[in-house]
Amino acid sequence: MKLSGKVAVVTGGARGLGKAIAQRFLKEGAVVVITDINKEALQICAADLSGFGEISGIQMDVTKFDEVQERMAGIIRERGKIDVLVNNAGITADAQLKNMSEAQFDSVVAVNMKGVFCCTKGVVNHMISNGYGKIINISSVTAHNGNFGQTNYAATKAAVIAMTQTWAKELAKSGINVNAVAPGYIATEMVQKVPEKILDSIRAKTPSKRLGEPDEIAAACAYLASDESKFVNGAVLKIDGGLVL
Repeated sequence: MKLSGKVAVVTGGARGLGKAIAQRFLKEGAVVVITDINKEALQICAADLSGFGEISGIQMDVTKFDEVQERMAGIIRERGKIDVLVNNAGITADAQLKNMSEAQFDSVVAVNMKGVFCCTKGVVNHMISNGYGKIINISSVTAHNGNFGQTNYAATKAAVIAMTQTWAKELAKSGINVNAVAPGYIATEMVQKVPEKILDSIRAKTPSKRLGEPDEIAAACAYLASDESKFVNGAVLKIDGGLVL
């Protein structure tokens, strides 16, 4: 198994892509800690995935710097280490620019950009001390081509790529790989709530003529989390069926 003996933290891990990533990591032998702001969803997810391996859930607000540092330190004390961090937590608050409020903009920046900073700060010194670490940041194809009504979301996902590439340069000498995954339209619960007419349009624009599956993103994350990717650093892996070329 690719991740045997590894301890992995997946933020926003209670649902959607985070849950799929957690499940794949468990199948690959990792001990997994999922974090989420939703305590009930954490409990349900941990119960759902308990048959695949050792998993626990911790309630955490990724936007609160001190809280995140405390939670990450607690995981390190309890588990002895954190080998892998997947910065998956993210939100949307869509509106055209002419209608977007400051609150909508700030909320998405806080979770999608500051949250990635807070969580990575919570593990980076530990990983440097260990001389090992895998940091995987979940971006989006919107970082490359924008998306109507998503000024805030697209901006934060572009920022995630910029942070990924900066940290790859800073941390490689310490044995830490930092990479990003940029999913296209994936068949999560959130996307499946989109009207079918719009989903049909998305499929038509995608060369593969379908939505992606959550486990296709999870498989890429498992590769980046494993020692098979030791020479992969600062990469942005687009998984979008060819939507952005």
